[in-house]
Amino acid sequence: MRTVIQRVSHATVRVDGKVVADIQKGLLVLLGIEEEDTQEDIDWLVNKIVNLRIFGDENHVMNLSIKDIGGEIIAVSQFTLHASTKKGNRPSYIKAAKPAIAIPLYDDFVHTLELILEKKVQTGIFGADMKVALLNDGPVTIIMDSKNKE
Repeated sequence: MRTVIQRVSHATVRVDGKVVADIQKGLLVLLGIEEEDTQEDIDWLVNKIVNLRIFGDENHVMNLSIKDIGGEIIAVSQFTLHASTKKGNRPSYIKAAKPAIAIPLYDDFVHTLELILEKKVQTGIFGADMKVALLNDGPVTIIMDSKNKE
């Protein structure tokens, strides 16, 4: 699993002009799923995301987690995170899991995130043409991959 995590002051997801997710201070998590991903990948990423100290404390030092500040999360499935641009100019998405595999893993990711965060996680709509708007705070953007734990 590959994620792009953005600390936001505000984020929304729209589908067909309708707002399906809307948060204030928190995280926008874009999630790419591969066919070989498992619950182990989910558990590792969720624990990292919930405990990532990227919010400012009283001294404006990035020392607090999403859980510490009571922030919100939007999780959006994004297969293009597994794009391969090795050959030519048209990306290949061969590494991205097909919906039959990706949807249950995405649902498990969101459910596990809610359990650890102890609050509802908002989502986009899997497979929909989504319009994601955000005000990146910082900017702070972190990329994590469960297959390359750096």
